[in-house]
Amino acid sequence: MHLFSPKALAGSKAHASSRFVAALSLLLSLVASAKAQLAPIAAFPLDSNPLVIRRPAMAHQPFSVTGERGAILGEQDGSFELWLLPVKLLHNARLTARLQGYDALIDLNAQAAQVEVRPDHTTITYAHAAITVRQHMFIPRTSEPGLTNAVVLFEVHAVRPAELTLSFEPSLERMWPAPNFGRPSGSWTAMDTGGAYTLETDNPALFGVVAMPNAQPGAIRPYQERPQTAPLEFHFHYDPAHDDASFYPLLCGLSTGAAGGAPARAELLRRVVAQSSSIARAYRDSAAYFNHFFDTRLTVTTPDPRFDEAMRWAELAIESNEVASPSGAGLAGGWFTSGDSARPGFGWFFGRDTLWTLYAVNSYGNFALSREAMDFLFAHQRADGKMMHEYSQTAETVDWAHLPYLYASADSTPLAVMQMDDYVRASGDRAFLEQHWDAIRRAFRFTRDHTTDGIYDNTQGTGWVEEWLPRLPHQEIYLAALDAQSSEAMARLATLMGDSTLVREATAAAASIRAKLPDFRDAATGAYAFSRNADGSFEKVASIFPAVAFWSHDSALPDAGPTLSAWAGHGFSTDWGTRSVPPSASIYDPISYHHGSVWPLYTGWASLAEFHAGLPLSGYAHLLANVELTWRSDPGAVTEVLSGEFNEPLGRSSSHQLWSSAMVLSPTLRGLFGLEPDALHHTLTIAPQLPPQWDRAELHNVPVGHERYTIMLRRQGSVLLADATGATSTVLCLKGPQTSAKPADCAERPSPRHHLTLPLLPVEVGLEEAQPETGARTTQMKIVSQQTAARSLSLTVEAPAGSLHHLFLRRNDASIRLAQTVGATLKDDQLAVSFDGSGETGWVTKQLHLEW
Repeated sequence: MHLFSPKALAGSKAHASSRFVAALSLLLSLVASAKAQLAPIAAFPLDSNPLVIRRPAMAHQPFSVTGERGAILGEQDGSFELWLLPVKLLHNARLTARLQGYDALIDLNAQAAQVEVRPDHTTITYAHAAITVRQHMFIPRTSEPGLTNAVVLFEVHAVRPAELTLSFEPSLERMWPAPNFGRPSGSWTAMDTGGAYTLETDNPALFGVVAMPNAQPGAIRPYQERPQTAPLEFHFHYDPAHDDASFYPLLCGLSTGAAGGAPARAELLRRVVAQSSSIARAYRDSAAYFNHFFDTRLTVTTPDPRFDEAMRWAELAIESNEVASPSGAGLAGGWFTSGDSARPGFGWFFGRDTLWTLYAVNSYGNFALSREAMDFLFAHQRADGKMMHEYSQTAETVDWAHLPYLYASADSTPLAVMQMDDYVRASGDRAFLEQHWDAIRRAFRFTRDHTTDGIYDNTQGTGWVEEWLPRLPHQEIYLAALDAQSSEAMARLATLMGDSTLVREATAAAASIRAKLPDFRDAATGAYAFSRNADGSFEKVASIFPAVAFWSHDSALPDAGPTLSAWAGHGFSTDWGTRSVPPSASIYDPISYHHGSVWPLYTGWASLAEFHAGLPLSGYAHLLANVELTWRSDPGAVTEVLSGEFNEPLGRSSSHQLWSSAMVLSPTLRGLFGLEPDALHHTLTIAPQLPPQWDRAELHNVPVGHERYTIMLRRQGSVLLADATGATSTVLCLKGPQTSAKPADCAERPSPRHHLTLPLLPVEVGLEEAQPETGARTTQMKIVSQQTAARSLSLTVEAPAGSLHHLFLRRNDASIRLAQTVGATLKDDQLAVSFDGSGETGWVTKQLHLEW
């Protein structure tokens, strides 16, 4: 029994003291009391949740299993790192096997065959002719900090007895930017059928335990030898005669600030091993939670099951970013393997990421999460009103306030006011507004105290980009557009709070900003400039950032037709999303972080802008680009940033990014379905722009305050029927897309069912839906503009020369006959559009015109 590494025993005469003998006796007695518990556990059924992504494992593609207190991040070959947040306990965990009488060493990671992702667990299957191993991973919903917060179970089946080796590199590394204490050593304690490594650093209060049943240690290099780092190894044994019905758990624990020493290490070891008996229960609790996850959250049922699943995965991906911390729970920005660093993607708290995401959360109805996330942000608001930008999980260990991160960006501050307005309208929760009214007023005051020409500027931090060429921006249109919407939101909130003076100030500020936004527009090109310089000149780079001006349903940019057409065209729109700037820009670099890459965030902004501007064809195309990313990289999650040239994420892209998943939901619920609840007035605006291929859609648990409704949308000839049904009789007014200047209370009588009839266009066209292949360039047809009249439809489209594309044609009035078709050939209900180009190369533009 090796209780301590030679390093721990060397160099001190005190080891012979009576204190050490007493500690050693305590350790032995504690180990003995836990001895019988370290054994394989009986295999238990893993939940068969019908929401599943099952596909061949792809080399170098990521997976993530995350939760409030733990994270398992890895690649689909099964290698992984394990975090007991906020500490990375181990990394580069890998598997090999050797069968009895079969001399070949089997590299199981090279045999990774399948990845299966369900809401409650992820499984990597290694398949070899002689052995199958399944690596099951989940995050318990309830667990103590630092104790089995991430669980890995190995299920083994083989034709002969086998010895498997799990090798890993000990990390014991606190998340950036906390100071760390060198590479940990590992000492071995034998226990019953297996044993445990105790990991120690130069800080005696930071130590951990990693245990496994049926396991023996690899070689532990003697302290007397030259320094050399090597992985630690568990050699665990399997016998088909009696181990087929067993799981081999990897049990982990971490010190939580207690003093070091043998008693503390022994107590942690005892507690870790004792967790083995509760793993099955912890899994059942987790599975039960996810089996009821959608009981109260909004879901959709459409003719496209893949679309429906993407909506569900987006909600799950958002909520798996909820992380507990000493200063409260909040939403982490995103996740990716950290490698040799202490940064697991963006696995710490972000202000603007959270605030953009909460629009989706409000839409699907988890108001408790919205409150929790905003409480976290308000707890870190600066005294002058500025909202936080980022806050590490280990911020308390350093002087975080004097590092350049806490208040680096400027956009969180207007977004906080906008978000409070959205939350109150969706939830009807005036009490939360009253609780944080001072914080909201201070945030608004901060924006008004940092303006140029009355518009919020960048003097107190970046708006969007951390850098821009050729110089840092002074006043971004991104911030200006948010400032206008934030001021409008403040006027509504101040009305609720009865502050007439503030209502007048905010209303005047919003009107003044709106009147000046056209100054950003280049009269020659029609495009809106990226920013204005301190001297009044403009950085005229065309960019996606003005899209945020359309975020609110009643907000827009004047004379934005050329800008909207540019976003829809191939210069901005790839087949997998929207570039930040087009290739024609002098600063364009498709593999840069900001100057031409594709962010699903930008794609979501563009999609919602197009839906709000009445351009559903391009809006739906952009939405589908984000939807398809659900299956593109990290199964069930949407990545952070992709190349602007090829359909491939950047190497450093956080594969499980919070607001990327949100941009699957917000354009769907606020754009495609046009849902805008006003719980304070008991109204729900429904302005659907359904794809013509859909004849119906059903939405479950649509939130309007504390009420939940099922909404049925059905095409019936030239109208769309909308029925909202509640569990009880309620007061609810359904409204169409027209907006009134002043909200009014619903005057309808209580009823369990509410009805709305909406007109449909006589003729609609729908896009041919195609998934871009990995590594592909942009080839799909783009709908650059669309104009609909009473008896005609005109489209400007573009595609590569020599290509052929199709549009689906829908007649909502069966008596309609097309009198003229220009630019396309009609057969049955399909329009064929040929881009022969007459010898042209590159992209070709065509005009389509239909009359009836």
